[in-house]
Amino acid sequence: MRTGAKETLRRLSVGAELLPDGGADVRVWAPACRRLDLVRPDSGVSLPMDRETDGHFHVLDPDARAGARYWFRLDADRLRPDPASRHQPEGPHAPSVYVDPRAFRWTDGGWRGVERVGQVMYEMHIGTLTPAGTWRAAAEELDALADLGVTVIEMMPIADFPGRFGWGYDGVGLYAPMHAYGTPDDLRAFVDRAHAAGLAVILDVVYNHLGPDGNYLHEFSPDYFTDAYENDWGRAINFEGPPEARRYFVENAGYWIDEFHFDGLRLDATQDINDASPRHVIADIVATARAAAGARSVLIVAENEPQETWIVKPEDKGGFGADALWNDDAHHTAVVALTGRREAYYRDYLGSAQELISCARFGYLYQGQWYGWQKKPRGTPALDLLPEQFVAYLENHDQVANSPYGRRLHQLGAPGRYRALTAWLLLGPATPLLFQGQEFGSSKPFLYFADHNAELSDAVRRGRVEFLSQFPSTTDEHVVRTLPVPGDARTFEACKLDLSERQRHAEAYALHRDLLKLRHGDPVLSTAGRRRPEGAVLAPGAFVLRYLDWDEGDRLLVVNLQNDLDFTPAREPLVAPPYRARWRLAWSSEAPAYGGQGTPPLHFDESPILPGGSALFFVAERNDHGAD
Repeated sequence: MRTGAKETLRRLSVGAELLPDGGADVRVWAPACRRLDLVRPDSGVSLPMDRETDGHFHVLDPDARAGARYWFRLDADRLRPDPASRHQPEGPHAPSVYVDPRAFRWTDGGWRGVERVGQVMYEMHIGTLTPAGTWRAAAEELDALADLGVTVIEMMPIADFPGRFGWGYDGVGLYAPMHAYGTPDDLRAFVDRAHAAGLAVILDVVYNHLGPDGNYLHEFSPDYFTDAYENDWGRAINFEGPPEARRYFVENAGYWIDEFHFDGLRLDATQDINDASPRHVIADIVATARAAAGARSVLIVAENEPQETWIVKPEDKGGFGADALWNDDAHHTAVVALTGRREAYYRDYLGSAQELISCARFGYLYQGQWYGWQKKPRGTPALDLLPEQFVAYLENHDQVANSPYGRRLHQLGAPGRYRALTAWLLLGPATPLLFQGQEFGSSKPFLYFADHNAELSDAVRRGRVEFLSQFPSTTDEHVVRTLPVPGDARTFEACKLDLSERQRHAEAYALHRDLLKLRHGDPVLSTAGRRRPEGAVLAPGAFVLRYLDWDEGDRLLVVNLQNDLDFTPAREPLVAPPYRARWRLAWSSEAPAYGGQGTPPLHFDESPILPGGSALFFVAERNDHGAD
């Protein structure tokens, strides 16, 4: 690529590239500007940049070095950071810093990436995972997560944003890891250590909007954005205009995988990534991520509120080639099953045994049927997808925070039912996801927090009250008066995990640890995502899932969310053992080690009483004493 007085092999089409022989090749797309200068604030040096015919500007900074700061001066009147800056140590309103991505000493040369089958995901917010809220502190927790049975870390967004705290979905420095969490090399060290522990790491990325504060892209070109589409959070990104604007976002996907060794991406709110181009930008993003990984396998997960399944179809079948989709239907029906509450978007769910079976077997509940809450059909057909192509969860950042006080799900329902639903999640065929602290029954809430300037903070606070008003109970004046304020540092601090609860909440931790050990160690469960279990309703709140396996023997999961169930007569054939076999109870949610009351003897060939609020897992074993 020609970018200056000599030929330079660039990693990215824009940004600052430190050269092996010294200096840096700096390039930026700024067709809205007549003149650009590169300014080094430490020395006062100003270098005029050459304009290319397509609106790019470039310059060779002969004295550039890693750690030195630089600005762009636009049209001789204002200083702005590099839109492709790799580091903003003072935040997105301050100068950029030169970074040499080749300097870090990686130790993960033998790491081959991550496949979709058999994974257990863990959603993590770096700022609240530990008291320090840094990548270095988070790295100290990786061995514990690997021991628990987690295989994939899903890191919430880290594109730089202003302020001391936030969720990360209002990022503005797309190439600069969040300054409050540490340096770019701290992030590299986190990923390197994760790989050493056997953990993959995927990154949550936001390509549907940019945040409202610190977003200077429009000053370089108004063509980064479009008003052709409505957007829930800000101006829509223009993927149908100049290729340079599109490339800025597509290259970003490959950047995280190339320079930080991430093992994939979680694409946020893909329903607001609008593109009518012949090839949709999501397909470009997926292909670029895979190309950046080279021989490594990567995992691409998408969030999509309308439940558009073509995102995970291959490109030759009209899809975008992603690997898996978040499944809100599974969450919503499980919450109703536990709490009985059906406000707002929960109104179209009953939490019934049939819904829980259907989520296990078919993924989405809504695949084109009428959806009363939105007054329109919801979803697209998914009957041809594998269960592992759906990511299921009882908690995630959104769903915990979409409540007045951000309480955890285990605090909202009966303990027995919660344990049973945890078994449904972790022994089910979908790819399960845990939210940070869920594994030890965290007492800490997860609330919406964002450190904006005073004007924005007030608007965000009002917007949050309005958003929560979809839940009628939240309009109670006593609730409204006590809602946590997003911009208050105390709201953020309240969400930081107390990691000593791993030991103090030993029953909850043992529940999750043992279920994941069973999921990984059982030869049928470990590949359950590649098959669709059979299922049957035993009672309005009780059901059975059965994995059929001729070689290893069948597996049976019985879940009873209601009172003790006298299952006599047993008119459901799925509870019958295979020929010349019997059912052996391999696991019970009522074990005292998990806080349960103990499990009575169960014999399906007699008159079984299924304990209320329980889940039981059975393994088919050959009965050598059975009759021919």
